Amino acid sequence: MAIQRNNEYFTYFNYKGDKVIFEKTKLKGAYIIKLEKLEDERGSFARSFCKREFEQHGLNTNVVQCNLSFGKKKGTLRGMHYQIKPHQETKLINCVRGAIYDVIIDLRPNSTTYKKWLSLELSVDDYKMIYVPEGFAHGFQTLEDNTAVYYLVSEFYAPEYERGVRWNDPMFNITWPDAVPTVISEKDKSYEDFGK
Repeated sequence: MAIQRNNEYFTYFNYKGDKVIFEKTKLKGAYIIKLEKLEDERGSFARSFCKREFEQHGLNTNVVQCNLSFGKKKGTLRGMHYQIKPHQETKLINCVRGAIYDVIIDLRPNSTTYKKWLSLELSVDDYKMIYVPEGFAHGFQTLEDNTAVYYLVSEFYAPEYERGVRWNDPMFNITWPDAVPTVISEKDKSYEDFGK
């Protein structure tokens, strides 16, 4: 089944675990993970991670770090970041306050979707996450002031193995909500064109 979302087409195959739904995207190995919210008079509850369920779908369950990113201003852009071997990492991205426009790029040379990118919005209200496999660059732009992103990472941060793709690299031609970021670090602005 093909569904259009944010001007992107995704092919979905739904697998229901115990209150977690795994949806394949057009980029092999990348999943949108939907949490089934249980509500009662106290509020709500949703499971966001289960080692057994993730393993049943062949996903990496090794978690060595959890990170919290906070953006004060709408339009703040972080990315596109990744680590090379032997410290490639998977990430599980969850917006816990506000909203983000999240982008991933497949940088695996042997992949059929090499150099393709995918975008989606994540917000505190939508109970969705994205699973980013090894070999992908990841970044996001905040859609609201005071936005927070929480993510699980499978490898320790290794600065000497850290790499990046510039947010406006013509190789990828990513469409961002704000064509000019409100805030972006000097490091993220200075990455060379991909492949140079």
